[in-house]
Formats: sequence, structure tokens, C-alpha cells
Amino acid sequence: MKAVVLPGDETTTVQERPDPAPGAGEVLVRVRASAVCGSDMSAFRGDPVVGGSQEGGTVPGHEVAGEVAELGPGVLGLSVGDRVAVYLALGCMRCAYCRRGYLMLCPHCQIVGFHQQGGDAELICVPAVNCMPLPDELSMVAGAVVTDMFGTQFSVQERLGVSGTDTVLVFGLGPMGAAAVAVAKARGAHVIGVDPVEGRRELGARLGADEVIPFDEAQLHELAARGVDIAVECSGNKGAVNAALDAVRPFGKVGIVGEAREVPIRPSDQLIRKLTTVIGGWYFPIWQFPGITEFMLRHTCR
Repeated sequence: MKAVVLPGDETTTVQERPDPAPGAGEVLVRVRASAVCGSDMSAFRGDPVVGGSQEGGTVPGHEVAGEVAELGPGVLGLSVGDRVAVYLALGCMRCAYCRRGYLMLCPHCQIVGFHQQGGDAELICVPAVNCMPLPDELSMVAGAVVTDMFGTQFSVQERLGVSGTDTVLVFGLGPMGAAAVAVAKARGAHVIGVDPVEGRRELGARLGADEVIPFDEAQLHELAARGVDIAVECSGNKGAVNAALDAVRPFGKVGIVGEAREVPIRPSDQLIRKLTTVIGGWYFPIWQFPGITEFMLRHTCR
């Protein structure tokens, strides 16, 4: 099979590699769509945001959709030809987190596309439990997107309780932030998108943002004075994290989704004296996928 390989030196190659074979409880998936995530750039640079290494270089791709090509011994409930999306976290399936469906919190968790070969290849082998049925009405491309950016935002905004009475401020209008805009708008919120790149602001507007602004200090100061109900930070930028914490009014909520290794904040002003609720947003529990796809079909393009 052909596979995209990242040696970790800011280069990319396409290599011929042996076809993987499914073992007991595993499924071979023929990849039809694999999305590119900002976190893939960390592997491109040789400093993966999720630890792990693959022999001979990283085959990235953790947002994957395709068709079941082969079943390993003992696999039940799937058939060759089934359309599936791949859940990116590989858990032990024995710990309390896996039992609750939060495989990404498993202490032994490995991530497709980081620890193990990802979906930027013609074939990928994963545990059968990680194959989530993909409705016929969703395209393979939509199926790939829904596995991370859209699914993550659905889960985050469920926890934040985003509704039609809220003003939601989204920082960073890349893939994750674009999904944040689409989900918040579908939930009925007034949405403000922030990004320094004009093309991304235009995308945010097309996806339904009521206002789009650059990362402008004066405008952000005005927003903070006005106050918003909820801020969703999707860029990982230190300034944006602080701007999100500054912007919410008392009792406001902040969802931090953008990856950042270290960010200085001002807890007294930003958290304590405003009674701010802050949550981390990393992926979704596997049991939530049917609700995510139903929401996507009801509110968005296919």
C-alpha cells in the first residue's frame, strides 16, 4: 500500500509499505477519507503533541473514514463493505475510563496517527471496537471530519450548555474553530469569530458567524468590556487563551480546545472573581457518536 510518511524533519514522503493484516478482534479498513489536523504539524516538525513514535517515521491521520476490507478472528457485528469512521483513541477496554466510553483517558491509551499508523494510507488496521458505523447519508469526507473537529466541538458545547440565549466567542477559525462556529450556530447561539487571517474570517462568516473580527486589541478590549457568555479557544495561542478568559462575563464559561503546552494566566481576575467555569475539550466519548452524526445530518451539509 501507499502511505504518507513524516520523518519529523519538516519533509513529507510517500512510501510503499506492506499491507497490514488484522489480528484477533481487529478490522482492516480501506481508507476513503483522512482529514489533516493542526496537531499533525507537530509530527511534521518532529515534536508530536501526543507522545509516541512509529518505526521508519510517522504515518499521520487520526480523522479517518472508509470501508471494512477484512475482519480479524473473533470480530462480531461488522461485515466487509460496512462504512465506518475510526475512533482515534485505542484503549485497554478494561479500565474505568474505557468502560465509560472515554478511551482517550485510558492510562494505556495510544492514538492513531501518532503512536500507531494513521489513516494517511490506503489501509489501516484498528480494533473492531474503534469502528463506528457511518450513516449512508454522510459522505466519507464528512465522516472523517466528524471524527475529530466536529465531534470534539459537539461534545465540548454539550458540556458548556450552548443554547440560543448565549453569545459564543470563538478564537481561531481553522478547522476546529470552523467546526465550533457551525456547531454553536446550529445550537442557536449568536456567534462571534476571531482570527487574524482574512480567509479564515470569511470561512467563519460562510459557516454562520454573526460577526467576524481580526485579533485586534481594541476590538477584543471592547468585547471584554461588553462580556460574552461563552468563549471557545481553538488556536492554542497564548494571547487568545487569555483573551477568552478576559472576554467572558461573571458566571461565564470557557472551553479550551487549542493545544498549548504552557500559558500564563491571571487566576484572580480571570477565574476567581468572575466565578468562571473552564473546561478542557479533547475528543468525545465513543458512545456519543450516534448523537453527533444525527446532529450533523439535521443541521449541516452532508
